[in-house]
Amino acid sequence: MSGGFHLPGGSASEGLQFKARQESEPEINLIPFIDVLLVILIFLLLTTTYSQNLQLRINLPVAQADKDQAPNPPLHITVTANGDYGLQGKLIPDHTAAALSEALQAQIRGDSPPVLIISADALSSHQSVITAVDAARMAGISHITFALQAPQGAPRR
Repeated sequence: MSGGFHLPGGSASEGLQFKARQESEPEINLIPFIDVLLVILIFLLLTTTYSQNLQLRINLPVAQADKDQAPNPPLHITVTANGDYGLQGKLIPDHTAAALSEALQAQIRGDSPPVLIISADALSSHQSVITAVDAARMAGISHITFALQAPQGAPRR
């Protein structure tokens, strides 16, 4: 007897024979991916609401409004780089909040408070702008906005 391992029914010379593995290329199965996309598409189509504008002919009511109740025109305060104030294009010699408040109160007409637009130079001090806001508060103006300039070359909306 020869040494080694023998399989039953086989001869001693055969030994173990392994088949060589064949390298298979990985496959990506697209069918489940397409199924999932179709389910998502159907879900979106079923849940989307489409608004339809109904075109009905209606007659709207007419209101009579007095022309005397027109809103006040906005007031403009200009703050220069050296701290000077201008109200409606006129220079205010005193740089205090009290003097600016008195000038604002003289410009207010009617019952409704006007809108105040503050145009401050980019190099004006922060305190000069705060003084203008404080004067507006003392004059009873609560609607304040600041004028800005878009940088050159910036897209407009």
